[in-house]
Amino acid sequence: MANFVLAAGAWLGAWAWDEVVPALRRAGHGVHPLTLSGLAEKRHLPVGRQTHVGDIVGEVERLDLHDVVLVGHSYAGIPVGQAGGRIGDRLSRVVFLDSNVPAEGESFVSTWWEGPAKLEAAIAANGGLWAPITAADCAGQDLGDRQIARFTAGATPHPGASLADPAVLVRPLEELPATYVKCLLDGAEPTDDVARLLTGPRWRRIDMATGHWPMFSQPQELARLLLDAAGS
Repeated sequence: MANFVLAAGAWLGAWAWDEVVPALRRAGHGVHPLTLSGLAEKRHLPVGRQTHVGDIVGEVERLDLHDVVLVGHSYAGIPVGQAGGRIGDRLSRVVFLDSNVPAEGESFVSTWWEGPAKLEAAIAANGGLWAPITAADCAGQDLGDRQIARFTAGATPHPGASLADPAVLVRPLEELPATYVKCLLDGAEPTDDVARLLTGPRWRRIDMATGHWPMFSQPQELARLLLDAAGS
């Protein structure tokens, strides 16, 4: 039996995995969707240095989980990648779901594809929070009207402190047993840093013919993929 710890990306909480969790549990695994501090029902909690990494490591230790499959979607790949190196032999695999990956001393903001200044300005203009995307931003991502409505209704502003938090790696990413899931509608190829990691013997790539939020667009296919990854 594996224990899946699921962390969704920016603006999202544990609720984002609601259509994925049942299939994993029916297969006999432990499933622990996690809301990171400052988001969803935890939006009142403060966020500082390494808070989201601590959330993930703390959940694993609090529940005394072993054979852990850490799943990090989008932004959450950054804290999940750091947590993967901190839980020792509890870790079975890390699944990076169309996600960023951490680099020592770098943050989500510092590696933002449009340049850090643009994202920093957007966060500053919104009181230190990153405003959720709109329905229009979801176009071309394999999401129907119902799924977009669910996404936008549940999304909460994302704490900027976590986005600007420099990564601290206690174990090189290339040493982690990892699967990288590329959602092809969000770009056919991963970023250069991910491409380099995929040349190593412990990393493998799986593609999904969907958009950036497969927990909404293809939850059953995502569950099947996660079950396969757990058996890797």
